[in-house]
Amino acid sequence: MPNRAVVFVSEASPYLSAGRLVKLMADAERFNRQAGVTGVTLYDGARFLSYMEGAPDGLRVAYARASEARSHLNLIELARGRVSQRRLPWWPMRLFEANEGQLQSIALAGWAGFAQRGDAEAMNATAMDLLVRFTGGPAASVYVGPLSRPLSKGGAN
Repeated sequence: MPNRAVVFVSEASPYLSAGRLVKLMADAERFNRQAGVTGVTLYDGARFLSYMEGAPDGLRVAYARASEARSHLNLIELARGRVSQRRLPWWPMRLFEANEGQLQSIALAGWAGFAQRGDAEAMNATAMDLLVRFTGGPAASVYVGPLSRPLSKGGAN
Protein backbone atom coordinates (compact mmCIF):
# COMPACT_ATOMS: atom_id res chain seq x y z
CA MET A 1 0.00 0.00 0.00
CA PRO A 2 1.50 3.37 -0.97
CA ASN A 3 2.32 5.96 1.62
CA ARG A 4 0.38 9.18 1.81
CA ALA A 5 1.35 12.62 3.03
CA VAL A 6 -0.34 15.78 4.23
CA VAL A 7 1.03 19.24 4.88
CA PHE A 8 -0.76 22.09 6.62
CA VAL A 9 -0.17 25.49 8.16
CA SER A 10 -1.87 26.95 11.21
CA GLU A 11 -1.58 29.74 13.75
CA ALA A 12 -0.41 29.05 17.28
CA SER A 13 -3.05 29.56 19.94
CA PRO A 14 -2.38 32.75 21.90
CA TYR A 15 -2.55 30.58 25.05
CA LEU A 16 0.11 28.11 23.92
CA SER A 17 3.04 28.21 26.33
CA ALA A 18 6.52 26.94 25.58
CA GLY A 19 6.11 24.16 28.13
CA ARG A 20 2.82 23.06 26.63
CA LEU A 21 4.34 23.02 23.14
CA VAL A 22 7.15 20.76 24.34
CA LYS A 23 4.63 18.35 25.87
CA LEU A 24 2.46 18.37 22.74
CA MET A 25 5.41 17.54 20.50
CA ALA A 26 6.53 14.71 22.80
CA ASP A 27 2.97 13.34 22.80
CA ALA A 28 2.75 13.60 18.99
CA GLU A 29 6.06 11.76 18.69
CA ARG A 30 4.82 8.88 20.87
CA PHE A 31 1.49 8.69 19.06
CA ASN A 32 3.01 8.86 15.58
CA ARG A 33 5.56 6.18 16.41
CA GLN A 34 2.73 3.77 17.25
CA ALA A 35 0.71 4.86 14.18
CA GLY A 36 3.69 4.41 11.85
CA VAL A 37 3.70 8.09 10.89
CA THR A 38 6.75 10.31 10.48
CA GLY A 39 6.93 14.07 10.15
CA VAL A 40 8.15 17.48 11.14
CA THR A 41 6.68 20.71 12.45
CA LEU A 42 8.26 24.09 11.81
CA TYR A 43 7.41 26.87 14.26
CA ASP A 44 8.22 30.57 13.85
CA GLY A 45 6.83 31.70 17.20
CA ALA A 46 3.37 32.44 15.77
CA ARG A 47 2.71 29.89 13.02
CA PHE A 48 3.23 26.21 12.33
CA LEU A 49 3.90 24.24 9.20
CA SER A 50 3.45 20.50 9.71
CA TYR A 51 4.26 17.69 7.30
CA MET A 52 3.30 14.08 8.06
CA GLU A 53 3.62 10.89 6.02
CA GLY A 54 2.81 7.23 6.45
CA ALA A 55 0.36 4.46 5.68
CA PRO A 56 -3.15 5.78 4.94
CA ASP A 57 -4.81 4.50 8.13
CA GLY A 58 -2.10 5.77 10.48
CA LEU A 59 -1.88 9.12 8.71
CA ARG A 60 -5.64 9.59 8.78
CA VAL A 61 -5.73 9.13 12.56
CA ALA A 62 -2.64 11.28 13.21
CA TYR A 63 -3.94 14.10 11.00
CA ALA A 64 -7.41 14.00 12.60
CA ARG A 65 -5.76 14.21 16.00
CA ALA A 66 -3.57 17.15 14.95
CA SER A 67 -6.42 19.01 13.27
CA GLU A 68 -8.56 18.79 16.41
CA ALA A 69 -5.84 20.09 18.74
CA ARG A 70 -6.53 23.32 20.62
CA SER A 71 -2.90 24.39 20.41
CA HIS A 72 -3.48 25.96 17.01
CA LEU A 73 -6.20 27.63 14.95
CA ASN A 74 -7.04 28.47 11.35
CA LEU A 75 -5.60 25.26 9.95
CA ILE A 76 -5.15 25.35 6.16
CA GLU A 77 -4.29 22.14 4.35
CA LEU A 78 -1.72 22.87 1.63
CA ALA A 79 -1.54 19.41 0.06
CA ARG A 80 -2.56 15.80 0.56
CA GLY A 81 -1.76 12.79 -1.58
CA ARG A 82 0.36 9.77 -2.37
CA VAL A 83 4.11 9.69 -1.98
CA SER A 84 6.19 6.98 -3.61
CA GLN A 85 8.55 6.88 -0.64
CA ARG A 86 8.92 8.64 2.67
CA ARG A 87 10.71 11.96 2.31
CA LEU A 88 11.37 12.47 6.06
CA PRO A 89 11.53 8.95 7.53
CA TRP A 90 13.83 9.76 10.44
CA TRP A 91 11.45 11.09 13.09
CA PRO A 92 7.94 10.24 14.28
CA MET A 93 7.67 14.00 14.90
CA ARG A 94 10.37 16.63 15.21
CA LEU A 95 9.96 20.32 16.04
CA PHE A 96 12.17 22.86 14.26
CA GLU A 97 12.53 26.55 14.88
CA ALA A 98 12.09 28.63 11.73
CA ASN A 99 11.96 32.31 11.11
CA GLU A 100 8.90 33.84 9.46
CA GLY A 101 10.55 34.05 6.04
CA GLN A 102 11.71 30.44 6.08
CA LEU A 103 8.32 29.09 7.08
CA GLN A 104 6.58 31.30 4.51
CA SER A 105 8.88 30.35 1.62
CA ILE A 106 8.38 26.64 2.29
CA ALA A 107 4.60 27.04 2.67
CA LEU A 108 4.29 29.01 -0.57
CA ALA A 109 6.54 26.77 -2.70
CA GLY A 110 5.09 24.12 -4.99
CA TRP A 111 3.57 21.19 -3.09
CA ALA A 112 2.03 19.52 -6.18
CA GLY A 113 2.48 15.78 -5.90
CA PHE A 114 5.04 16.26 -3.13
CA ALA A 115 7.62 16.38 -5.93
CA GLN A 116 11.26 16.45 -4.97
CA ARG A 117 13.85 17.44 -7.56
CA GLY A 118 16.79 17.21 -5.20
CA ASP A 119 18.11 20.75 -5.62
CA ALA A 120 16.93 23.18 -2.95
CA GLU A 121 19.22 25.85 -4.38
CA ALA A 122 17.55 25.88 -7.80
CA MET A 123 15.15 28.68 -8.71
CA ASN A 124 12.43 26.08 -9.27
CA ALA A 125 12.99 24.18 -6.01
CA THR A 126 9.87 22.43 -4.79
CA ALA A 127 8.45 22.70 -1.30
CA MET A 128 9.77 19.19 -0.54
CA ASP A 129 13.26 20.21 -1.70
CA LEU A 130 13.14 23.20 0.65
CA LEU A 131 11.68 21.25 3.57
CA VAL A 132 14.18 18.38 3.33
CA ARG A 133 17.07 20.83 3.09
CA PHE A 134 15.72 22.93 5.97
CA THR A 135 15.43 19.96 8.32
CA GLY A 136 18.93 18.75 7.52
CA GLY A 137 18.01 15.07 7.39
CA PRO A 138 18.82 12.53 10.08
CA ALA A 139 21.77 14.49 11.48
CA ALA A 140 19.55 17.43 12.56
CA SER A 141 19.82 18.47 16.17
CA VAL A 142 17.23 17.27 18.64
CA TYR A 143 15.00 19.65 20.54
CA VAL A 144 14.55 18.50 24.11
CA GLY A 145 14.55 21.50 26.42
CA PRO A 146 12.28 24.38 27.33
CA LEU A 147 11.36 26.62 24.44
CA SER A 148 13.63 29.53 25.10
CA ARG A 149 15.26 29.51 21.72
CA PRO A 150 17.23 26.57 21.32
CA LEU A 151 14.89 24.44 19.29
CA SER A 152 16.22 22.24 16.54
CA LYS A 153 17.67 24.81 14.22
CA GLY A 154 16.50 24.24 10.70
CA GLY A 155 18.03 25.80 7.67
CA ALA A 156 20.86 23.34 7.20
CA ASN A 157 23.46 24.40 4.70
